[in-house]
Amino acid sequence: MIMNNIIVISAPSGTGKTTIINHLLDKFKELEFSVSATSRAPRPNEINGKHYYFISQEEFKKRVEQNEFIEWEEVYDGTMYGTPASEVSRICGLKKVALLDLDVFGALNFKSKFKNAFLIFVLPPSLEVLRERLEKRGSESPEAIDRRIEKAKEELTHALQFDYMLLNDELDEAQCEIEHTVSNFLHNKIVPDTFRIVE
Repeated sequence: MIMNNIIVISAPSGTGKTTIINHLLDKFKELEFSVSATSRAPRPNEINGKHYYFISQEEFKKRVEQNEFIEWEEVYDGTMYGTPASEVSRICGLKKVALLDLDVFGALNFKSKFKNAFLIFVLPPSLEVLRERLEKRGSESPEAIDRRIEKAKEELTHALQFDYMLLNDELDEAQCEIEHTVSNFLHNKIVPDTFRIVE
């Protein structure tokens, strides 16, 4: 039997990844969110230890040197994100399935170490729609949004390296599809890396 105990979800910023992750956590009690570490400051309503482990850049680099991260990326200049090995170990100890929210390149790096991890890429309907969603947030300057769109263009070129691609156009449809897909994975009906259905 295949041990399916890690799911990784990635997407360009503004695609709706967090909403989809929260939906999965509500639907599947066997899932446990793996909290990443970051060197950035908390945003309003973000809680340390729940959304991220917020640490200084100096502390982050120290933990990198001590090999405490399974993977880590400098996603933007001076802003680093990483997956603490202790988080994945904690979740495995609970006999639950780790659900990770990772940057696209962090996800691919993670997959190189955990071949059975199931990687899901959430696609926006288009870059135009993605820009509209980012603008509606009202939290970033036009220049910052331009940077996110340029990064999204690069990230989209790696979508085919993931095990599954989910189009988030209509949220209800996307949530229904991802719920079905994750259920199949949890019940050993999907083999990661090839996305082969097991009858």
